[in-house]
Amino acid sequence: MSTSNRNNKGLFRTLDWYVVIIYLLLLAMGWMSVCGASYDFDQTGMFFDLSSRSGMQLVWIGSSLLLAGIILAIDDRVLESFSNIIYIFFLVLLAITPLLAHDIKGSMSWIKIGSMSIQPAEFAKFGTALCVAKVMSAHDFSLSRWRDLFLGVSLIILPMLLIILQKETGSALVYLSFFLMLYREGMSGSFLFVGVSAIVYFIVGVKYMDEFLWGLEEINLGRFLTLLLIYIFTTGMMKVYGQRFLSVRYILWGGLLLIASSLVIARYVYPFDIIWVQLALCLGLVIYLLYLGFRNQKSRYLYIALFALGSLCFHYSVNYVMENVLQPHQQMRIRVLLGTEDDPRGAGYNVIQAKIAIGSGGLKGKGFLNGTQTKLKYVPEQDTDFIFCTVGEEEGFVGCAIVLLLFLALLLRIIWLSERQPFAFGRIFGYCVMSIFLFHLFINVGMVLGLTPVIGIPLPFFSYGGSSLWGFTILLFVFLRIDAGQKQRER
Repeated sequence: MSTSNRNNKGLFRTLDWYVVIIYLLLLAMGWMSVCGASYDFDQTGMFFDLSSRSGMQLVWIGSSLLLAGIILAIDDRVLESFSNIIYIFFLVLLAITPLLAHDIKGSMSWIKIGSMSIQPAEFAKFGTALCVAKVMSAHDFSLSRWRDLFLGVSLIILPMLLIILQKETGSALVYLSFFLMLYREGMSGSFLFVGVSAIVYFIVGVKYMDEFLWGLEEINLGRFLTLLLIYIFTTGMMKVYGQRFLSVRYILWGGLLLIASSLVIARYVYPFDIIWVQLALCLGLVIYLLYLGFRNQKSRYLYIALFALGSLCFHYSVNYVMENVLQPHQQMRIRVLLGTEDDPRGAGYNVIQAKIAIGSGGLKGKGFLNGTQTKLKYVPEQDTDFIFCTVGEEEGFVGCAIVLLLFLALLLRIIWLSERQPFAFGRIFGYCVMSIFLFHLFINVGMVLGLTPVIGIPLPFFSYGGSSLWGFTILLFVFLRIDAGQKQRER
């Protein structure tokens, strides 16, 4: 038997067929959803017509299967060896994309090649995951060292910034999912806490930005609540990182008592802006932490002080970001999501129609091609960003549950495969793949249900289009090739 035949037979045996089967099932269900979303009542035999969405999606599926076969035929060690070159190639491609792209709905992220368009941002995720896995798998790399942590984060942030320059905020935010992998590889949970805190500050600050506490025009409710959270979070970190409990308790309750007393005075004695009291408390806490840090020669107090200062800076920058960084339609989407604006004919229209479509499906759905909301085009972008509406309307709660369970099975299987990798490179790349899929699934389904902002990212293997389908296929099958290659060498 030739070496090539032995390698093919070995690959066939070591390939994880559970993931392949789930992938094929998701492709099939995704194609049916595209058929349902793009079907017109007055057209027949359009499913295989290349001029239709469903027909073209078959082309993308076929080419994805071909692409998967090509990836499986490549030695995984070649991919690892060229990971840095692949990363640099995609960085260059991302940098020149705005120069070559056409403006599509305000985004400069699509490059036209002949009769089709590709989105480099979808493929750059693969290059980033490959390079990050290569760099972090070096024997002397450790996230506990600031130099290595900075290097790992920089590799993630750089393509993210280039995509933001293309005015493609949704695709850029996907790169935040890499921080789940960093957490698995030993990054301190404090970084995740900082990220969650920033989200909480932003939501509270924006939601109550235009409201006042107890009707007092001197006290902005959003600012009051955010500064209160900063004070509580900072004292909480002091307790977690070793400050004596009694001292923290006095600081916390003493500060809260002072805020409450000031609030009573402002309400019943003399109206004044107690925000200054809160700000003084937070800054006093920062000074106290700096004193503890230098006196005890312990850096953790300096980090907590930096967290408090960073929180204050972030809080006061929220208004600037809302007014000067985000586009008007993005501002409106956030306000609609938080319930501060009601725009049923504008920013809120997509979500309202999506909820109607999913709700109308009931338990078992209306049946394949029988959805009325999608057929009558009430849901915009129903075969791309809002493809999950078609699943809900035609297949109902049962169909949605099956799709989500398949994704859950895929994610859990990827985690299991990642954990059994004998080398860090395969494990890190596997967690990158899992994190990207999880982010897309959570945000896309959340958009449809009105739980997350509408940022326009596709649902893996379901949303119409070649770039996203190829991008997800590359990510998944490169990981399967890495896993199979390791098992082959173990035999």
